[in-house]
Amino acid sequence: MESDTLFSLGEPAGAPRAPAGAAGVADFVGVTSDSPLPVRMRPANIDELVGQEHLLAPGSPLRQLVGGGAPMSVILWGPPGCGKTTVAHLVAGATDRTFVAMSALNAGVKDVRAVIEAARRQRRSGGPQTVLFIDEVHRFSKTQQDSLLAAVEDRTVTLLAATTENPYFSVISPLLSRCVLLTLQPLDDRAVRGLLRRAVADERGLAGAVTLETEAEDHLVRLAGGDVRKALTALEAAAASAAALGADVIDLATAEQAVDVAAVRYDRDGDAHYDVTSAFIKSMRGSDVDAALHWLARMLVAGEDARFIARRLVIFASEDVGMADPTALTVATAAAHAVEYVGLPEAQLNLAQAVVHLATAPKSNSATTAIGAAIADVRAGRGGPVPRGLRDAHYAGARGLGHGTGYRYPHDDPRGVVTQQYAPDDLVGTDYYRPGGHGAEKSVAARLPVLRRIVRGLPAPSARPAPAAPGHGTDRRPSDPENANAADEGGTNAVMEAQQ
Repeated sequence: MESDTLFSLGEPAGAPRAPAGAAGVADFVGVTSDSPLPVRMRPANIDELVGQEHLLAPGSPLRQLVGGGAPMSVILWGPPGCGKTTVAHLVAGATDRTFVAMSALNAGVKDVRAVIEAARRQRRSGGPQTVLFIDEVHRFSKTQQDSLLAAVEDRTVTLLAATTENPYFSVISPLLSRCVLLTLQPLDDRAVRGLLRRAVADERGLAGAVTLETEAEDHLVRLAGGDVRKALTALEAAAASAAALGADVIDLATAEQAVDVAAVRYDRDGDAHYDVTSAFIKSMRGSDVDAALHWLARMLVAGEDARFIARRLVIFASEDVGMADPTALTVATAAAHAVEYVGLPEAQLNLAQAVVHLATAPKSNSATTAIGAAIADVRAGRGGPVPRGLRDAHYAGARGLGHGTGYRYPHDDPRGVVTQQYAPDDLVGTDYYRPGGHGAEKSVAARLPVLRRIVRGLPAPSARPAPAAPGHGTDRRPSDPENANAADEGGTNAVMEAQQ
């Protein structure tokens, strides 16, 4: 059985048999001339490890683990190709420990208990510490993870577990609390590029047999998306294609042919990044859902950070859809959460759903223009003290200062809204929010004038005069504030009922 083409779980002839589903150090770290390029290019020591500088400080848990220091159990969490298995290989290279590797894909409770029992016997006889590496530990059931607790607690084994899933969801809390959690980050483009160049030149890799052109290198970096294993596998395929053609140069066409993915003209740090992002936003704003999906696909295939795309959707939901469809922000935020929780490639479905929703939603930029106008007034110095009735009156002495005096509690009014000054003196009567007429904002546009009229204590608009009865006046509108409020209450109720 092989796990991720990185190590064999078989036993060499004549060697003591490890528990089923487990491999010793010889099998785990063995490298031959025909091993895959990612295997041959694994770091020989911790100083060759790239992209995880935040974990490599002197005395860090990772250095202690690799160097054979304090026997602490560790869970390595990170995306594919970031170096989790590489760390395990470095630990396996420490000669003063017994190293056993197993994959959660095929190991069971019986296998785990067999390793623990062997480690316990070895420890009692004064033998070396046992390090148990479990790949894909999130695939273990709760019962399987429970079987590790006692041995990790008393350090019968030092657990080294790797997972691509969030351990706070996929690893049981008792096991998580007994381990140090180390989060590995996806490699950035600079690190992937450096490892590609090392693989081309290094004797363990291609030994300078081919030259990698810049455009082909850029393509492999984009294709990797932070997964160095993917980048090196693609490089090996491209080198084989070049050799089959009798060439000693890997150009863009060869790289594309080898990995069967067309190069997307997209530089995450250059003009194409901004141009494609701009086209993506403008297509959604223009309600062209098909074009928006094309630009989304373009970014995903090029390896754009899905979190960046999700952030743009959350912004767009308020900037361009806003009150015309208030659910748009909920959809965009849910998609952003899905990106963090699920990750690619599956999260592309969540992003696509959000794009379809936003592109086909009615549009309004009223929230954008409203906050822009309010900020402009603040920056221009408009404003003033908080009205006395709105000031905090909860601390001792506040009432003596007049704070809260005259404040009217809206819930005490049957309409739920009262006449009261909320704005500073020099902004009374200023309208920032101007609702549009699309989607759900139609109802806001109908309700808002009534609300403003009540809050500001303005009279109800004049109604068209009814024909006067003989001997009676024609103006039947209430003239006192109480009746005016009653008229506004009727207007408010009518608007509220219209929304139900």
